[in-house]
Amino acid sequence: MTETKSRDPDLCVITCAITGVLANRKQCPGIPYTPAEIGEECKRAYEAGAAAAHIHARNDDGSPTFSPAVFAKIKEEVRSRCPIILNFSTGTIFDDVSEQCTYIRESQPEIAAMNCGTMNYAKYSKKRKSFVFDMVFSNPYEKMGKMISAMNEAGVKPELECFDTGHTHGLWPFIDNGMLKPPLQYSFIVNVLGGIPPTVESLQLQTKIMHPGSEWEVIGISHGHWKMLASALVLGGNIRTGLEDHLYLPSGEMAKSNGDLVGVAERLCRDTGRKPATVEQAREILNLAPPS
Repeated sequence: MTETKSRDPDLCVITCAITGVLANRKQCPGIPYTPAEIGEECKRAYEAGAAAAHIHARNDDGSPTFSPAVFAKIKEEVRSRCPIILNFSTGTIFDDVSEQCTYIRESQPEIAAMNCGTMNYAKYSKKRKSFVFDMVFSNPYEKMGKMISAMNEAGVKPELECFDTGHTHGLWPFIDNGMLKPPLQYSFIVNVLGGIPPTVESLQLQTKIMHPGSEWEVIGISHGHWKMLASALVLGGNIRTGLEDHLYLPSGEMAKSNGDLVGVAERLCRDTGRKPATVEQAREILNLAPPS
């Protein structure tokens, strides 16, 4: 990794979450499934102003997969189109993370995202007065430790996804034992049932708890997405948008591609007096190793 440098506080790293694991094309036709489609969406996001792409892998039918071969193909497709920074998801409700560790070591994305604590993970429908889904998302320390070790071995930067304040505070043992090496990179997810609410106060508290000198971004899920991005911009954080997080433009119109969402985020960034970071600037801000 490069040495930590003072950074221009006006610069903002825009990340695009290209495709998650839950939403499908019945909900939004623009969601990509195949590696080639994901590559095209990464190019659209990059051209619209994103410096990094957060990526889940899917089978051709849209179902989620953790296949190392699929992740390798995604990297190939993205790299043939643009130089956007790659951030691979490792999120799984299962305790076995052998596939995640394999594609971290083999594909070596610049960043790998890791969920940082166990939580109730659910979605509730006010209209139907019932739960759409309801589960426990298990992330014990042993599971997290295996993935951090794989990231360290591969020279991959951990992105610490924190859905609640306990997740942020609870990382201190990994800092104490040297597995997590500052400066750290946090993502504060808001508006997931079981996690922190989508408020400015939530972000302020998280930034007080995180390790000093760290970088952070907000991930605003569904309604309130754009308000939370604006809040993070004012507070000095980085931002994430994309079809994994929200399907709609501020007008209420459904986005046709990730590029549509990044275009709004880029404009919002400039309208608040910030400047979208280039890929090269984002590498310095996030303390990433130079591209191989």
